[in-house]
Amino acid sequence: MTTTVPALGTRTADGSALQAVLLDMDGTLVDTEGFWWDVEVEVFASLGHTLDDSWRHVVVGGPMSRSAGFLIEATGADITLAELTVLLNQGFEDRIDRALPLMPGAARLLAELAAHEVPTALVSASHRRIIDRVLATLGPQHFALTVAGDEVPRTKPHPDPYLLAAAGLGADPARCAVIEDTATGVAAAEAAGCRVVVVPSVAPIAPAARRTVVTSLEEVDLPFLRGLMTEMR
Repeated sequence: MTTTVPALGTRTADGSALQAVLLDMDGTLVDTEGFWWDVEVEVFASLGHTLDDSWRHVVVGGPMSRSAGFLIEATGADITLAELTVLLNQGFEDRIDRALPLMPGAARLLAELAAHEVPTALVSASHRRIIDRVLATLGPQHFALTVAGDEVPRTKPHPDPYLLAAAGLGADPARCAVIEDTATGVAAAEAAGCRVVVVPSVAPIAPAARRTVVTSLEEVDLPFLRGLMTEMR
């Protein structure tokens, strides 16, 4: 876990019950879920294997150890998990060096949260080396702390990353709004006891208790997030 600016207090400036906002990265703030799949397809093609498109829904949003491990087992490729991880990270870095598109509404939402001094964390299953590259575009000043998938013993779908982020911000997980795009991330956030906003990227996700589904970050602003906490009362 890396703290990029001093952690703020547990309540927003106007005393709202919303104590913090915790955001996923790939597919939520940056339009990169497709990048990962494209890189996986290219790497396995170089190894002589063709990936089944249906596997995309299996690996999306997961930690690299799980997604890469699944693809090795599914294809029978002669490569170790450590070797594949290096190739995938390198391929992804090459992609984001060429282009790193933000999701619609992402820049506006981050600026709004910062302007109102809402404690905000970036919580990703991606490795630290990837997060730090992406932060150069997102703006590290927008996050009080960042949590990478290779910095926690158990990453998503386990609750550990979100519990760690909430604790780092001095916030009650139940008063944190999490914004996610995949079922894996949603499972982690819900297991941590957070209120979840889902912007599905690859596979559809149904609404549920403590879970609100929207079609775009353009629908999400600070009043919307505060309203989710009001609904809990």
